[in-house]
Amino acid sequence: MIDKDTEFLILRHYLIDKWRPGTIGRQLGVHHGVVRRVLQRGGIAMEGLPRRRSMVDPFGGFITETLARYPDLCASNLFQMVRERGYTGGPDHFRAMVRRFRPAKAAEAYLRLRTLAGEQAQVDWGCFGHVEVPGGKRPLSAFVMVLSWSRMVFLRFSLNQQLGGFLQGHQDAFDFFGGVPRVLLYDNLKSAVLERIGDAIRFNPTLLAFANHSGFEPRPCAAARGNEKGRVERAIRYIRTSFFAARTWRDLDDLNDQARAWCLGLAADRRCPGDRNLKVREAFEQEQATLRPAPVDAFPSEDCVEVAIGKTPYARFDGNDYSVPPTWVRRSLTIRADATKVRLLNGCEVLASHLRSWGKGQTVEDPQHVAELVQWKRAATEARGMDRLYHAAPQSRVLLTRLGERGENLGAATVNLLRLLDGYGAAALDGGIEEALRSDRATPHAVRQILEQRRRQAGQTPPIPVTLPNDPRVRDVHVRPHSLASYNQLTGVRTDDR
Repeated sequence: MIDKDTEFLILRHYLIDKWRPGTIGRQLGVHHGVVRRVLQRGGIAMEGLPRRRSMVDPFGGFITETLARYPDLCASNLFQMVRERGYTGGPDHFRAMVRRFRPAKAAEAYLRLRTLAGEQAQVDWGCFGHVEVPGGKRPLSAFVMVLSWSRMVFLRFSLNQQLGGFLQGHQDAFDFFGGVPRVLLYDNLKSAVLERIGDAIRFNPTLLAFANHSGFEPRPCAAARGNEKGRVERAIRYIRTSFFAARTWRDLDDLNDQARAWCLGLAADRRCPGDRNLKVREAFEQEQATLRPAPVDAFPSEDCVEVAIGKTPYARFDGNDYSVPPTWVRRSLTIRADATKVRLLNGCEVLASHLRSWGKGQTVEDPQHVAELVQWKRAATEARGMDRLYHAAPQSRVLLTRLGERGENLGAATVNLLRLLDGYGAAALDGGIEEALRSDRATPHAVRQILEQRRRQAGQTPPIPVTLPNDPRVRDVHVRPHSLASYNQLTGVRTDDR
């Protein structure tokens, strides 16, 4: 937008001073396209504007005729056609100049869509960049549902857009609104529409089952018609500027707590676009009474995936590996996962249950599965010990790398670090290794000294192992009791003398 004074100067320089649009733009510091728009609004035809001749001009008639027959023909195809007819220019210049010949599309008018209270809500995902997780980054997505009449907003962030999170977002929104709208309007996302050819639509069967359970009608908007769900589109833009900009949070739970407070606070206190005399909060109180009651029993909103177990007893899900009993290798299992837990099933039998990892490239193990595997594969003890160290104390990877560069015995170092892990715990060991690396004392002995010093400062007792190693050479050894009277001979004191 430019002011009236600049428009007056543009018209004066063109009509009186006979300046070209490019000259006017350079002198006034505006783009030459802005100058041409001002001249058009002033009633000056674009065809009458002086312009520099171009290499495309001799082919103007052919381009105009071709675009009249094929309006959607792309510039790259036109370039090949005029090149065969003698055009010697480059493709970039041709692409810029062919816009003058392409017929402009007629402006489309839209109806103003109105809904009744409790009739409709609009649903969509919003993308809000990426967050750092162990092993890489994950996209931060926002599930947004907006009641079309009152414009009340529900906002929930997650680290994926899978069907389980999509359904869980619906259930959380229904709990937030205190009811279910009659119609939910979607974009043509895969969680809602699997296939669409014209008006023939194949819905996601899980979404249809959820809609039947919750009592609403899923309805996709027309293809390439984002205006039909403009309420949720504007809500996502409002979330970007009013809530997410310059926002800081500790973790995803903290971010969702802040989002809920924002929905009930600032977002609910704005004026309702449908009735400027009401706030969104007041309009929502009227609409809430018209919503259908939500079902009492919750619909299962887990991700369900069939996975094949390879030669190693791990199942790959969402970029991470989860352990299974070693007897189930070379089999197919079913994974059911929610936001906190991952279960591996064979039919209805639960074979393993793990806390869900939102990192990337992580290995989540059950110690019992590892113990069974090590019992079978005794030769893998050393490698298994290093792997255990890497997951329990990530700093141990750096320490063992430095020891290997110096040519020291990694097997002995691994055994010593595993003893410290069993005695002091993963967190203490990782902190001790980090301090040893920082002080340039990258040895297991230095780590043990640091842990002992921290133990004494904290007034704790020394760690005492309470179990023997699971090794028959140790457990089956027979120790004969020995009389302690022979020790008195070393001091020359008889047992009957005081």
